[in-house]
Amino acid sequence: MDVKIIKTQADYESAMARLSELMSGELVPNSPQENELELLALVIENFERQTVPPVKPDPIESILFRMDQMDLARKDLVPYLGSLSKVSEVLARKRPLSLPMIRRLHHGLGIPADVLIEDVAVVEEEPTIDYTRFPLKEMRDRGYFGEFQGNLQKLKDYAEDLIKGFMPKHMGPAFLRAPLSQRGDREPDEMAIRAWCMCVLRKAKEAGVTREYKSGVITPAWMRELAKLSAFSNGPQLAKEYLARHGIVFVVERHFNRTFLDGAAMLDHTGRPVVALTLRHDRLDNFWFALMHELAHVAHDLTAEAPFFIDDLDRADQDAIEKRADQTAQEALIPAKSWEDAQVRETLTTEDAIAFANELGVHPAVVAGRLRFETKNFKLMNHLIGKTGQVSELLSA
Repeated sequence: MDVKIIKTQADYESAMARLSELMSGELVPNSPQENELELLALVIENFERQTVPPVKPDPIESILFRMDQMDLARKDLVPYLGSLSKVSEVLARKRPLSLPMIRRLHHGLGIPADVLIEDVAVVEEEPTIDYTRFPLKEMRDRGYFGEFQGNLQKLKDYAEDLIKGFMPKHMGPAFLRAPLSQRGDREPDEMAIRAWCMCVLRKAKEAGVTREYKSGVITPAWMRELAKLSAFSNGPQLAKEYLARHGIVFVVERHFNRTFLDGAAMLDHTGRPVVALTLRHDRLDNFWFALMHELAHVAHDLTAEAPFFIDDLDRADQDAIEKRADQTAQEALIPAKSWEDAQVRETLTTEDAIAFANELGVHPAVVAGRLRFETKNFKLMNHLIGKTGQVSELLSA
C-alpha cells in the first residue's frame, strides 16, 4: 500500500484509477486493500476540496424548497416579491431578484441572503407602487377589467396585473409617480385620480376623433360660438360634435370616490387635446362652465411638459392659472361688459334672466348659474338651471 498526498492532476487521475480498481474487487474487512481504499478516498476528497469550487445553492431552487417546506402557494410570495406577476417571472427565471426582494425573503422566510445573491449584477427594484390603493372595485364594476369577477381579496391579489393590463401603453409606470397638477384645499385620493385619468384616455382612444387639432384655434370668438350652442335643447351633444370637428376629444367619465373631480384637460399619446368631465354636478349650468374652464386650460396651459390639468371647481383656494381659466370661461358664456349692465343682477327675476339669456344667445341655465354663484344663493332659480341628470340624458340620447 503506497498512498501519498495528491499534488498534481496526474496524481489525481492515478489515484482515481486505483480507487476504481479497488472498488470493483472483493474487499475483505480490515484488509490492506480496504485500508488503502479509505486512505485514497481521504486524499482524493482533500484534493477536490482544494481545487474544485463548491457548488453554490441555486436561489430559485432555494425558494422552491422553502415553499415546499412551509406549504406555501405562489400567492403567499406576493408580500416578498411584490405581485403575482413578479412571483411568476422570478420563479420562471425571467426577472432577477432585487435587493428589496432578497431582504424580504431573508427576513420573512429565513432563506440565507448569500444563497439568494447570485454572481450577477443585482437589480434595484423600481419605486414601490401600492396597486391595491387603486379603486379596484369601482373599476371592476364599470367593466374595466374585462371578465374578471373576483372578490375584493382577489382584486387586491391581482391588483398590479389588472392595473398594468388596463393602463394605456403610452402612459407606463412613470405616470403613476409623476406629479399631477391637481389643485384644491381638499385632500383627494391620488390613486383614484390616476385611475380616472387612465379611464379617460382609454375612452378618448375609442372616441374615433380623426380631425387634426391646430394650436391657436381656441379663441374668445371660437368659445363664444360654442357657448351659443347651449341655447339648443341638445346643446351638450352639439358641443361634443363641435369639439370633434376641431380635433378635440370630449369624454365623460364619472368620478371615483374621494376624488372631488369636475373635469380635466389632458393630452393623449398623439398630443391631441382631451377634455373630460365627470358631471359630478349633472346640471346644465355646471356643464357649460366646466366645459369652458377645461377649454381655457387647453388654450393657455396644456403642454407636453404639463399634460394634465385636473380640476375640483368647488375648491376654496385658487392659483393664478385657475383664476384665469375661470375668467376665460365666464367671459365666453357671459361677456363682462354685458354682465355689468345686466338688469337681472338687480331684479333677480326669472323673466329678466330669460330675457338676458336670449339677448346673449345662451341657455337661461347659464345666467341662473352665474347669479347663484355670485349671490351664493343656491336655491335661486332652481327651475332654470336644469334638473339633475339632464346632461347625462342628453349626451346618451
